[in-house]
Amino acid sequence: MQTLSFRVQLFLRYSPPSLPTTSPKQTFYFHSLRRSISVVTATMDQNLTKQTSSPLEHVAGTWYSVPELRLRDHHFNVPLDYSLSQSPKIRVFAREAVAVGKEDQALPYLLFLQGGPGFESPRPTESSGWLSKVCEEHRVILLDQRGTGLSTPLTTSSMLQIKSAQELVDYLKYFRADNIVNDAEFIRKHLVPDAGPWKLLGQSFGGFCGVTYLSFAPQGLKEVFLTGGIPPIKDGCTAESVYKACIDPIVLQNEKYYKRYPQDMEVIRDVVNHLANSEGGGVPLPSGGILTPRGLQLLGLTGLGASTGFERLHYLFERVWDPVIVPGAKKQISYYFLNAFEKWLSFDTNPLYALMHESIYCQGAASQWAAHRVRLEHESKLDAVKAAKEGRPVLLTGEMVFPWMFDEIHALRPFKEAANLLAEKKDWPPLYNKTTLNNNKVPVAAAVYYEDMFVNFNLAMETAKEIGGIRLWVTNEYMHSGLRDGATHVLDHLMGLLNGKKPLF
Repeated sequence: MQTLSFRVQLFLRYSPPSLPTTSPKQTFYFHSLRRSISVVTATMDQNLTKQTSSPLEHVAGTWYSVPELRLRDHHFNVPLDYSLSQSPKIRVFAREAVAVGKEDQALPYLLFLQGGPGFESPRPTESSGWLSKVCEEHRVILLDQRGTGLSTPLTTSSMLQIKSAQELVDYLKYFRADNIVNDAEFIRKHLVPDAGPWKLLGQSFGGFCGVTYLSFAPQGLKEVFLTGGIPPIKDGCTAESVYKACIDPIVLQNEKYYKRYPQDMEVIRDVVNHLANSEGGGVPLPSGGILTPRGLQLLGLTGLGASTGFERLHYLFERVWDPVIVPGAKKQISYYFLNAFEKWLSFDTNPLYALMHESIYCQGAASQWAAHRVRLEHESKLDAVKAAKEGRPVLLTGEMVFPWMFDEIHALRPFKEAANLLAEKKDWPPLYNKTTLNNNKVPVAAAVYYEDMFVNFNLAMETAKEIGGIRLWVTNEYMHSGLRDGATHVLDHLMGLLNGKKPLF
């Protein structure tokens, strides 16, 4: 066994460039074999010693299939805090995806970063949408960002293991874009042959992480594609400027919704009046929370900013009332609607979004509940009860998290104190480096959606001026969900900007 181990170690230190000739495919096979043997050897070493050892840094699963795709799971044990030499470890998960029959081909790697914060990567059920296109020519890595999916998920139940609000805050501070990038670099060095650079596709918050990546680890990137994901990068906390800039687009989207479904003006006013006149200012939700007029406005988060959102909103409000089966029965909101409302928001399954949302805009300054402060400045427009009484359209709100949500949404109640501490936290580390971005040499192409309700067009254009060499595609053909809605068109356009098919004018 010792002789075998010695020979294996010699092989692992051997490198194919010392061979007279090696094709890219041979090189890929060599590194795949070397990674596999590394895992086996580490397992053998672990079994040969009675001493307690740390978990393997990387464990790769076996290939499995969904229609037209081959998938493989990867688990990594990474530092919670990369600044410490002896940090506690957390588990991070990534799923590898390739087109069927291409598992052994030497394809370039592409990392996909999901929108959020606090949402896991897509779970492929078939080869479709953007994944179908990208997997034809790439080895796609679908990363569950730390705290989501299978990456040490921070759920409403798992976070209860942390007994105090301050301890939870001290833990959550490691779950921002800076450490998501650190995780990506850890994974890249374990997966990509010779730890070479890979491509990155970032949607929404995933694009924010992409710009953090360009700031602090550009050597790990070969090309970057951003879809609705150019963040504001000014020092301090930009959350307030983000929410102020988003008020007019929110109003515009409400106007467009009511123009398409004018009958819903009266329906939503009736619901607001019913909620306001109910005992306690709202009605109980199935989970134990309460639906209030301001809570109802949260439906605008996804209902106004993505394609088919208008239709989903309209069909939801179609079933808002229970039928009166018995004469004289009181008018009441249906269980169907209340249940659908809670599922629409996803705060029970993805609480990290509510807890960490404003912090994604903070560098060395506190957010101090920026969305709440901006809303108060525009309360004459956004007060649902007042609008209903005056016969005006009730405006739904956009991507904003408010402190009262931690009272009204049952799943968030245990984390109210932590949310308040996070809102007052000032010592957030930097997320961007303007000097590095100004001198950027990594090819970057970005889709900027002119009527994006989530990532403001003007703020995105300000940042784009700071990223050296970036190429932009500005369009009003898609909303924030353009990657999902027009995958082939969007990716063809962005890739064309970098591969010469759409040359500079």
